[in-house]
Amino acid sequence: MRRYIYILMFVAVALFACNNADAQVGKRYYVNAGWQFNATPSGEFASSAQGWGGYLEGGYYIMPKLAVGAFASFNTNNEYIPKNTYYMDDRTALTTDMTFSLYQIPFGATLRYRFSRKELEPYVEAKLGANYSNQRNYMSTFYSYDSNWGFYASPEIGLTWHPFHRSNFGFQLAVYYSYATNRSTSFGMNGINNLGFKLGLSF
Repeated sequence: MRRYIYILMFVAVALFACNNADAQVGKRYYVNAGWQFNATPSGEFASSAQGWGGYLEGGYYIMPKLAVGAFASFNTNNEYIPKNTYYMDDRTALTTDMTFSLYQIPFGATLRYRFSRKELEPYVEAKLGANYSNQRNYMSTFYSYDSNWGFYASPEIGLTWHPFHRSNFGFQLAVYYSYATNRSTSFGMNGINNLGFKLGLSF
């Protein structure tokens, strides 16, 4: 019986040591994922603010405070247009309500600088990449759509809180602005401005 207790104690100590070792090494990288609230201020197509979004990002610290990585996210913004009558070029008229839907999937590379390596890690980040966008106009009996690609750039300010000593697990809060060069002649869209915040977990 005593032998089994010694074995269990040895395994527990070994696991604890490995966990601490991995946690210490783990601070050289980060993985963040969570919920994203996105607004499209002054949007020519859908100027709405909604929380139908999410994100995933990760990176490695090539220097104690400087990291390179990658990101991907998605946002859906919908704007309802009340019923109105629209007159066509062929002298016909259409009375209907509409819903504008703007869907975005940006992805690319990141460069992050953290100001400390303690439990609270404030940081600034720059993102560059591509943005796929899909625009849809839903009417009573039919819908029209367009899709396009654009260049994406985004500065971000955030804070990661690691409540457990020597552990990468934590919570993330960030605010961001982004601009994408997507254009749509069909919907009169000339670029996409985004402004929002993120709430997520850090691993």
